[in-house]
Amino acid sequence: MSTSVPLLKLSGLHAGYGEINVLWGLDLILHEGEITALIGSNGAGKSTLMRALSGLIPATSGEMVWRGIELSGMSPAEILSQGIAHVPEGRRLFSAMNVEDNLLMGAYSRNQPRAVIARALQQVYDAFPKLYERRRQAAGTMSGGEQQMCAIGRGMMSAPRLLMIDELSLGLSPLLVEQLIESLQKLNREGLSILVVEQDVVTALELSSTAYAMDMGKIVRGGRSQELLHDPAIRQAYLGAMAA
Repeated sequence: MSTSVPLLKLSGLHAGYGEINVLWGLDLILHEGEITALIGSNGAGKSTLMRALSGLIPATSGEMVWRGIELSGMSPAEILSQGIAHVPEGRRLFSAMNVEDNLLMGAYSRNQPRAVIARALQQVYDAFPKLYERRRQAAGTMSGGEQQMCAIGRGMMSAPRLLMIDELSLGLSPLLVEQLIESLQKLNREGLSILVVEQDVVTALELSSTAYAMDMGKIVRGGRSQELLHDPAIRQAYLGAMAA
């Protein structure tokens, strides 16, 4: 892994829902300029970790240090203002609103001139040309892949330093997944750090440079993605017959 100063460092993180604890002492490091993947089965705690990072649920103990600043206790709006944007599972678009208005909702917290917001919007359209074609169309009438593009674009509109995407490929065709991967890799080359939750382990490890495997609310393995892709234990646990 990189030896640079971490963009985000979690130490001994515990979090959950009310009296039900889900995350048990997580340690994790994200470095700037990388795509990092979280892999694991349903119920492993991946989405819960993203909710804790975005302030939707509180950390009960441990540290979440973002560029030297402790995130615990911050509201979701405060965490967004720090440069962490969360694209939730299920996209959560305003289905009756058109695509462009959905994208502009992502910039609600930016107190900047219209020209700056317009440039940000153009960057989204450059990354996802299909959204420009659909910009006057109700978001809920688009395909699943186009809605995922819109959800990611809405996250981009907040000008994040870290974009967190929960279940990137859920319900999408392989062709659309490949298109999304190419767009995210291009954004990453332009400097955007990305944390992606993905149940398709091969997709996750081929997309990312670093990955962490989660099980039962704990990190059980971390390292370079290509190393994990060829690790017999990872292949046996998550790739089934492909481990042979």
